[in-house]
Amino acid sequence: MTQTTRRSSRRTVTVLGAVVLGMFGFGFALVPLYDVICEVTGLNGRSASLVSEGGDEFEVDENRMVTVEFVAVLNQQMDWHFRPEVSSMKVHPGKQYTMNYVAQNRRNAEVVGQAVPSVSPATASRHFNKTECFCFTRQEFTPRESREMPVTFMVDPRLPANVERVTLAYTFFDVTNMAEGRNSKSDERGG
Repeated sequence: MTQTTRRSSRRTVTVLGAVVLGMFGFGFALVPLYDVICEVTGLNGRSASLVSEGGDEFEVDENRMVTVEFVAVLNQQMDWHFRPEVSSMKVHPGKQYTMNYVAQNRRNAEVVGQAVPSVSPATASRHFNKTECFCFTRQEFTPRESREMPVTFMVDPRLPANVERVTLAYTFFDVTNMAEGRNSKSDERGG
């Protein structure tokens, strides 16, 4: 091999190594970047904060009503009961409301669940603000336990005028294995 060929090979290896390191770093940066983009734009049903950009609380729009529908979905064939207490509410933008979802562990074993929210239509997700939500933390249930889980929310008065209906949906996941640090299904899940 000539010296020119060796230099060219070293340069190629160096460039390829830098590309690999760059791709690796970019892969790690994508998760927080995705979270920021979803929070800012409302993508994937993630909603913004409760206070306005100026830091002031919103004024209630008494002249407008928006229908908020509530949906509950179970994932992974969970042996649970999960539903909203009401299927919909009419709300004034800018006013805070609280409603409950009801969940029951039908198993004879302890279970940990995590609710993941989504808001639709996508244009409404930036204007639907949750100040208290059972989705913020994992929910630990003892065998056969049932409970009401509140969600406190407000529709931002800046919601586009053409949006008259907003849907808040929760998908409830069984995260018992993750909570216990296991990768396999639990043997203790009796019926």
